[in-house]
Amino acid sequence: MATVELRFSALPEHVRTARLVAAAVARRAGVDEAVLDEVRLAVGEACTRAVGLHQHVGITAPVKVSLIEEEKQFSIEVGDEAPHAVPGVKASGDAADGLEAEEDEMGLAVISGLVDDVEVSAGEDGGLIRMTWPTAPAVLPPI
Repeated sequence: MATVELRFSALPEHVRTARLVAAAVARRAGVDEAVLDEVRLAVGEACTRAVGLHQHVGITAPVKVSLIEEEKQFSIEVGDEAPHAVPGVKASGDAADGLEAEEDEMGLAVISGLVDDVEVSAGEDGGLIRMTWPTAPAVLPPI
């Protein structure tokens, strides 16, 4: 199992770099070429979401991206350190928080539409989006 870890300051201009790195590692891991655009878009959406959460709460910690190559699958985990509402606990907030919650749900819906295998976890210490794609075995050219 090979893993590439990427950490970047929670700034929108770094999302493009994360997308490019994710696509390059996915290609090398054996993700189908036809799916690479979906990988780029999903990673961009997840990273943009994490950057927005960090900026909204004022967290200076970096956004974490793990690119994990396993047998027959490739996974990308995008983690943030922003506290998320715990299910069943009503958070007090204003209308702006409601609008941001709608944008957050829209981002998660976009990711779910792009990736068949998505897991989202969130708690008081941050959140994690894990996206997984199947891979084909690498075919080496004849010598």
